[in-house]
Amino acid sequence: MNGEGAPGRVVVLGGSGSVGRQVCETFAARGWEVLAVARRWAPHLEPYPFAPLDVTATEPRRVAELLSGARAVVNAAGGWGDTTEEMTYSHIRLVDRLLEGLASATGRPRLVHVGSVHEYGPVPYGTLLTEDVDPAPVTPYARAKLATSRAVLSAAREHGIDAVVLRAANMSGPYPPQESFLAALVARIHRALETGETLELSVADARRDFVDVRDVADAVERAARAPVGGQVINIGRGEALPIGSLVEWLIEAAAFPHDRIKHLDQEVRSKGGDWTRLDIRRARERLGWRPRIAPRESIRAMWLASAEAA
Repeated sequence: MNGEGAPGRVVVLGGSGSVGRQVCETFAARGWEVLAVARRWAPHLEPYPFAPLDVTATEPRRVAELLSGARAVVNAAGGWGDTTEEMTYSHIRLVDRLLEGLASATGRPRLVHVGSVHEYGPVPYGTLLTEDVDPAPVTPYARAKLATSRAVLSAAREHGIDAVVLRAANMSGPYPPQESFLAALVARIHRALETGETLELSVADARRDFVDVRDVADAVERAARAPVGGQVINIGRGEALPIGSLVEWLIEAAAFPHDRIKHLDQEVRSKGGDWTRLDIRRARERLGWRPRIAPRESIRAMWLASAEAA
């Protein structure tokens, strides 16, 4: 695929989600014709043609028809879950069906599969996660995401599917997924502001790589055009940020009174390890990409978006 060609049509699976809505917006802003696909329509999809579809439950022939003639397809579908059954349906079976459809789609669209840093699994403090690290995920979500990334890479290697995997860090920015700790904290702060109650906080003693979802969408669009088929590319900030800093920036953005905050010394249940830091040199070299939105700005944008939606 030539990176200099004019944009064409892109099919965004999971267009109604946190990542998908930013992907749709970024592609549209750069002249692509966007088709958003999701099980249910959402108001922010109003600017784009929409196909209501559960890809997992759709015949491969119908998936192929949907993708035929597109220049790119983005898989930003699926979400968090606590059981293997949930993750198998919403991730593994979806990707299997998507790859079946791509195999018979006309025009060889480029697949950009949005993977996750959680695929690597917990690593020792200080580890720099390169794309060559041997993954060892431990949660149902992380194992499912790794299985889908491997399926995509296998299809590229063995069946000629034009595909790339972007392994994204934890994300911040506007409209986080409801399952994330940032979204849960935003909701709790709104409630405490409305009721006047004390905000009780238990903050994990962890450092993780966080990248703004809009920067991820930028990387996705670049990957749809660049000659990077068959590759894995890390997308993050390349920094390990203290979780406590993210919490403080959110409290600052909300102008929440510090005298109404109670810090609790309790163990925090985590969906990831205590340390993540991605090596993002490959993204710079092969996509011409780098993160542009500072973490503090990203957290502020998340709060402002939530306030507007409230």
